[in-house]
Amino acid sequence: MGVSDEDLHQEVKARLGRIDQLYTRGRQALVEALVGAGTPLTLPALLEQAPDLTQSSAYRNLSMMEQAGVVRRLVHGNDHAHYELAEGLTGHHHHLICRGCGAIRDVTLDRQLERSLDVAFARIALDAGFRQATHDIDVYGICGNCAAD
Repeated sequence: MGVSDEDLHQEVKARLGRIDQLYTRGRQALVEALVGAGTPLTLPALLEQAPDLTQSSAYRNLSMMEQAGVVRRLVHGNDHAHYELAEGLTGHHHHLICRGCGAIRDVTLDRQLERSLDVAFARIALDAGFRQATHDIDVYGICGNCAAD
């Protein structure tokens, strides 16, 4: 489950502190843009949301925040990677990914289905001699906008 809004910035600051990094205004602007969007964003889309940042600064900050476990970089074969806040800050979810335009939409499964998936993946992992930590499910298809074209 993600942290509350009031605790978000303290948690981000703590995660950055664990790798001896500061929670700068630029990093805070990126976090605010990701929170405000509510969906994974590309670097160009992030820069539209935080226009005071330069591309090189935003990219460096995203890289550092990825290392600190604040953001997650999603690469799905499109021109640009997408960035979102890490699941520990937002809660566990999956993605619907459009093969046409590259849009990504977060989806949350109901608890019973999520538990069933956990059990199934744990069984598969155990049978393979693998220790499962987490799972991610991405569903690829065509979004409503692309289907209408």
